[in-house]
Amino acid sequence: MAEKRIKCPVCKKETNWENNPYRPFCSEKCKLADLHKWLNEEYSIQENSAIATNQEEKN
Repeated sequence: MAEKRIKCPVCKKETNWENNPYRPFCSEKCKLADLHKWLNEEYSIQENSAIATNQEEKN
């Protein structure tokens, strides 16, 4: 059976899924880069009310 390959969400490099301690990232560097973005509020999650408002605007 072929190994499952995925693209790292940070650098887009293809990496193995199986036996990868950093998955879904390719390396510790990418894992820490992603954490850094979360801690610096470069990423965010919409509130449910914001999602509902966006859906209402589309209708």
